[in-house]
Amino acid sequence: MIDSTLPNFRAMSPAQRLGHIARTAGLNDYEHALLAAPGALPLETADGMIENVVGTFELPMAIAGYFQINGRDVLVPMAVEEPSIVAAASYMAKISRAAGGFSTSSTGPLMRAQVQVVGVSDPYGARFAILKNRDELIAMANARDKVLIGLGGGCRDIEVHVFPDTPRGAMVVAHLIVDVRDAMGANTVNTMAETVATRIEHITGGKVRLRILSNLADLRLARAQVRYSATTLQTKEYAGEDVIAGVVDAYLFAAIDPYRAATHNKGIMNGIDPVIVATGNDWRAVEAGAHAYASRGGRYTSLTTWEVANNGDLVGTIEMPMPVGLVGGATKTHPLARLALKIMDVNSAQELGEIAVAVGLAQNMGALRALSTEGIQRGHMALHARNIALAAGATGADIDWVVKKMVAARNVSVDYGMGLLQGPRDA
Repeated sequence: MIDSTLPNFRAMSPAQRLGHIARTAGLNDYEHALLAAPGALPLETADGMIENVVGTFELPMAIAGYFQINGRDVLVPMAVEEPSIVAAASYMAKISRAAGGFSTSSTGPLMRAQVQVVGVSDPYGARFAILKNRDELIAMANARDKVLIGLGGGCRDIEVHVFPDTPRGAMVVAHLIVDVRDAMGANTVNTMAETVATRIEHITGGKVRLRILSNLADLRLARAQVRYSATTLQTKEYAGEDVIAGVVDAYLFAAIDPYRAATHNKGIMNGIDPVIVATGNDWRAVEAGAHAYASRGGRYTSLTTWEVANNGDLVGTIEMPMPVGLVGGATKTHPLARLALKIMDVNSAQELGEIAVAVGLAQNMGALRALSTEGIQRGHMALHARNIALAAGATGADIDWVVKKMVAARNVSVDYGMGLLQGPRDA
């Protein structure tokens, strides 16, 4: 049984932290060494993943602790360069445990493949023709992926969308609705779309142009909810009720104003993207789907909701597309992606998606709590101080000394750090 609580984790050295995670997650000696050594992605493997490879680029990989999701403790690997993200998510997960942590749910792993048809004079007639031949087209699509069918997936349905008046005339777009199981599904749905294209041309009398997946995976949703009591949110400077009121006001700002919503949702993705990157998934696809989904009502708005329950608790929810996989792509070829999935102990793509949105919800709460109380810079800059100290030229024991001085002076800047290093070393 994994224990996601990480007491005194920040005070440990990286080697000590890794040792603790290795023991907790049951890593073997090879896996322990893989995480401990730089360059875990061999150049030969990298060369097979993308084109024109000249090297590899590393990001810090951390573990967010204290997450309890559907009653199960989860250690969450996060690959990200920005300070404060892991700390904020872990802290909000820690205090959420008092109310049972995060509860999650998700829809099935359904993806859309779009087949664009142009050059039709009777678009609604073309729509009828495609739907009349629905069963034949589904059978054609499924004939191309026997493995997926054997796993219980496959093309489930066909939708047809009509755009009767575009600058290029009428356009008809067929959507193949495909259950991709534990894959992200891009290659599968693209192949199916290409398979049925010629037949759709014959059925409609039109010309097929694009045959490609949609990253607006609005049939593949993941949801999470969390609850915080006023007592849990109380600090030395702020009453818990005031924190709750501030968070709700901050959320409503994002709900009504797209300028705020863009930054609000970026904060959510601060939590989600590092999980997607660490597990070798396509973070650009997740980002694209998230922001399109936030605009589905015709206006860009918040991906989360924050409201006050009858008993005064703060309740947060999130729902968004989560097209992630456990098989295929970098999830299988990148050694650390496979290791991240083992540390998380996930058994399905749906479970991975649910964990990711729970982290996004925690990250959102951390940002809203800071913004509505002491402001974002106080905590963020304190955590950012180590980066600034390094940029100022601090090394060894001087790093902690410069950090302490900058934080105490509330002047976290390269210029101030350089001045400290050039001056006397007092206590």
